[in-house]
Amino acid sequence: MKITFQDIKNNEEIRTYITQADASLIALGYTEHSFAHVNKVAYDASSLLKKLGYSHREVELARIAGYMHDIGNVINRVDHAQSGAVMAFRILDKMGMDAEDIAVVITAIGNHDEGTAFPVNPVAAALILADKTDVRRTRVRNNDTTNFDIHDRVNYTVTDSFVKVDTLEQTLTLNLTIDLDICAVMDYFEIFLQRMLLCRRAAEFFDLSFRLYINGAPLM
Repeated sequence: MKITFQDIKNNEEIRTYITQADASLIALGYTEHSFAHVNKVAYDASSLLKKLGYSHREVELARIAGYMHDIGNVINRVDHAQSGAVMAFRILDKMGMDAEDIAVVITAIGNHDEGTAFPVNPVAAALILADKTDVRRTRVRNNDTTNFDIHDRVNYTVTDSFVKVDTLEQTLTLNLTIDLDICAVMDYFEIFLQRMLLCRRAAEFFDLSFRLYINGAPLM
């Protein structure tokens, strides 16, 4: 059965897991991982594959994987990519999704966390790029700026963020504008260097060069 993204969004079980997973991360002090994040990742991952000329079905599967990628946090933050992939298998199988499509989605979900991730297929590569480039002030939920940890500070300092894909130049560029009065560029690299290197690897899957610009200056 060809399960659509709308089927996934309308599924109350999936919505419950996303909500409860984010509640766990709130308790742990993490930045926002709720519907704003998963919808953005779903949109960005699918838009990337569409721009690069992938099939309608691959675009749809990227959207589904992006929406479901963090449900494993409902179990534990540790190994959430792998537990999320197992959860997604059970849910999608119960919904009647074709095994070939399930395999693509759970492979992408299981390969999105920077500790173990690898761009093993187009959907996985797109999910990595969409997830790891979602850096923005609105992800910070701590209202006490004097009590920010480094993750709060780095996300809060980003006042503008966008990704540009240039198929002619064969580049994928993450452009960030940051408030240097809040956070130094080195603070960004302290916690996000591994993510940026993973983005480079994912971009290379598509034969694209990954570039990072902060306040107009090239960093990678």
